[in-house]
Amino acid sequence: MVGLKPPEVPPPPAAKFLCAGTAACIADLCTFPLDTAKVRLQIQGEVRVPRSSSAVQYRGVLGTLRTMVRTEGARSLYSGLAAGLQRQMSFASIRIGLYDSVKQLYTPKGAESTGLGARLLAGCTTGAVAVACAQPTDVVKVRFQARAALPDGARRYSGTWDAYRSIAREEGVRGLWRGSLPNIARNAIVNCGELVTYDLIKEALLRAQLMADNVPCHFVAAFGAGFCATVVASPVDVVKTRYMNAGPGQYRNALSCLLALLMQDGLAGLYKGFIPSFLRLSCWNVVMFISYEQLQRAVVLVRAAPS
Repeated sequence: MVGLKPPEVPPPPAAKFLCAGTAACIADLCTFPLDTAKVRLQIQGEVRVPRSSSAVQYRGVLGTLRTMVRTEGARSLYSGLAAGLQRQMSFASIRIGLYDSVKQLYTPKGAESTGLGARLLAGCTTGAVAVACAQPTDVVKVRFQARAALPDGARRYSGTWDAYRSIAREEGVRGLWRGSLPNIARNAIVNCGELVTYDLIKEALLRAQLMADNVPCHFVAAFGAGFCATVVASPVDVVKTRYMNAGPGQYRNALSCLLALLMQDGLAGLYKGFIPSFLRLSCWNVVMFISYEQLQRAVVLVRAAPS
């Protein structure tokens, strides 16, 4: 037996909500440098207004991390971490913590098990609601992660709260929800790729009795979920990152951002930063799901313990 035993009674929705946000923060702390490297690679070579020419600065995951440490210091790897943790507490709590509850709403009464359609609908629903609530934190996180790639003096923020205020003042409240449509699309896809795939792989492993419901099983299911989510979500993720990081007037909308990317880089541009995206998302999924499962079980044990 590895880890805490599965509980006989599932934790209440509120416990799942808090456990999901906490587990996501733990995962972010472990994988944030990979996320920053992904953002830098995704925006590299972007045509800006006004136009500026710059040599390729980043090459590969390790090369990007080394370049950032050499030119900006090790702290640059965690630029935007505060906004990232704010994002996870508001975002992951909804999309992950409420997934099981919403899944039950879509499951017909009397059904022995939840079908694929109900799982996909639950993933899309919680992913979209989470974006609507947490979009400003995502915008600020991307701005901080990308800011060293900008010309000197452009969009520098003294801190997280200054970034929220500055964006709202200079770009309007709509600026805090910049990129909402591609982000909703991305997170509906990622949510389905992560949660539904994790559900299916875990159930298949348990049904075939290949693994017990413990940490190794959660590791395998989470790693597979990370790969599937990266493959289907990378194109939308690249557009989302570029659109969120854009200055006022650079793109008319998310579609014009996509067209500019295709004209400049072709179809390959849709998978810019794929390796760090995969490394980050698979590692994030492994840490998050293992932490989430264990935190839920710990909560049940604490609730069941005699006072």
